[in-house]
Amino acid sequence: MNTEAPVPGAVSHAHGPDHDHDECVSGALARVEKCCAEKGLRLTPLRRGVMQVLAQSHVPLGAYEIVERLGPEGDRPPPMSVYRVLDFLVTEGLAHRIESRNAFLACGHVHDPEDVVVFLICEQCGATQEVGSHAIGRDLAWAARSAGFAPRQRVLEVAGLCARCRPQGEA
Repeated sequence: MNTEAPVPGAVSHAHGPDHDHDECVSGALARVEKCCAEKGLRLTPLRRGVMQVLAQSHVPLGAYEIVERLGPEGDRPPPMSVYRVLDFLVTEGLAHRIESRNAFLACGHVHDPEDVVVFLICEQCGATQEVGSHAIGRDLAWAARSAGFAPRQRVLEVAGLCARCRPQGEA
């Protein structure tokens, strides 16, 4: 896994050329299993299936895309059931909702409560890189406090071009 931080104080969760995709998927499934076991929640086949679909894709997926990937037509769960699972996964910190795309992405790690989660979204291929930034989180907390504001969500979405889609030599 590429853990090179693109900005000071940031932790990148990018997937470089040496990325072990099987480990990524098994790690995400292990997280949902552990979460359910620790909290006494049921890990239903649908919860497991949705998490697996999300973990297999590093591009945010909409609920209907997830439904299609869960099985052949006639054997697919209703979209409302998938939305309920997605709400569960987001609430438990196992997935993120990309607001600008109305889509979801698996999260394979725990965030520091002070961090801001930054999504770098490629406008061309859709690849989404997650970066946690303590520095941005600290500055945002200061700005919110001075305005008397209590943030509910600490997420920032940045659109642009990833290294693969950006023309050579362009920074």
